[in-house]
Amino acid sequence: MTGSGRTPPPLDVAVGMGRYSTTYEGSGGRIRAQPGDFAVREILSDVALRSIGGEGAYAVYELAKEGIDTGHCISDAYRRAHIRLKALGLKDAAARTTQHVCASSRGPGIPRLDAPRYTLRRLGYVERPLTGRSMTGNRFDIVVRGGAGLEGASLEDSILNYYGYQRFGSRRPVTHLVGRAILHNDMAEAIRLILSETSPFDASESNELRGMLADPSRYAECLRMLPRSMDTERTVLRSLADGDDHRTAFLRIPLYLRRLYVQAYQSYIFNLTLTAASEIYDLSSPHEGDVCFDRADRLGKCGESEGQRLAVPMVGYAYYKKTRFHGVVSEVLDGEGVAPRDFYVRHMQEVSSEGGFRQATLACSDVDILPDHIRLTLSRGSFATVALREVMKPADPVAAGF
Repeated sequence: MTGSGRTPPPLDVAVGMGRYSTTYEGSGGRIRAQPGDFAVREILSDVALRSIGGEGAYAVYELAKEGIDTGHCISDAYRRAHIRLKALGLKDAAARTTQHVCASSRGPGIPRLDAPRYTLRRLGYVERPLTGRSMTGNRFDIVVRGGAGLEGASLEDSILNYYGYQRFGSRRPVTHLVGRAILHNDMAEAIRLILSETSPFDASESNELRGMLADPSRYAECLRMLPRSMDTERTVLRSLADGDDHRTAFLRIPLYLRRLYVQAYQSYIFNLTLTAASEIYDLSSPHEGDVCFDRADRLGKCGESEGQRLAVPMVGYAYYKKTRFHGVVSEVLDGEGVAPRDFYVRHMQEVSSEGGFRQATLACSDVDILPDHIRLTLSRGSFATVALREVMKPADPVAAGF
């Protein structure tokens, strides 16, 4: 796998995206410059679509949102309508998204819920709750404004299937660092990162506020100043101001977010592994003995079916080391000072993660590139921003809307 000779910007390196996959020089420009410039629609499998009917045990909803992430929608829907929902996948707050969520308990649910930044619309019912495997991918429709235009851009090369910026936080990439602190059972460090870690990519006003949050004597003052959007910080700060210890304050954070911290650290390790492996191996196609995904996203050995895609291990407590990537993974883990067994988090077992596999390169389909517009479909779990990063190669990803 060859790549551009350009060095990725510091933000990319900070989240493990250490290489480009293409030699295209990049168009520059900006995404998300106007509302609706970044749209994504979730795609359900045919089996899942056929399973939704007029009767059943669990309600299925279409969730359309903008300016709010999936987790906050689900929390708000419970607060407003007392319905417990589970998403098939998380969608970015800085996008106009349409996805599916399923009730996690039996009952008729509600026909519709209209909230300021999202709408829930009941589609029907299923006999068993839908899961992440019910989703096959996402269709993206993205406008790129300014720059040199997209003439000559191509997504035909094998692009490394990195976890994108939003997994870590674009302006303040700390979610994976919080995950590492959890694995080390250093809850004081986890709280410090959440509250007061500054970032060279963040706005100066935000960094100034983070500086105030580093002083425990100012917690009460900061609690009055924090914007409502910083709800995680408010939750932690309120607990600390009440005299709780760091562990208790951390446990006030919703479970889905606590799990996301550990998953973000796994994602960071995967990105580092992919960067290092791509310098040694051609990841565009599998070799004999490799673990692969088939067209139905089932894992198997290379050669067992047609159209297989190379899989690279995701580290967790059930990490599978019998692959050609084990040496690379071991070096990454040594550098991080962690081991696969650490992902079984004994002091907080509910956030433990067993690991698994992820495809090595992006599976792009139905790609349509216009001078200022790009449409594409990606398989489940892949990031459009990773494809756009190759097309635009922004010197400053935050300024470019990433």
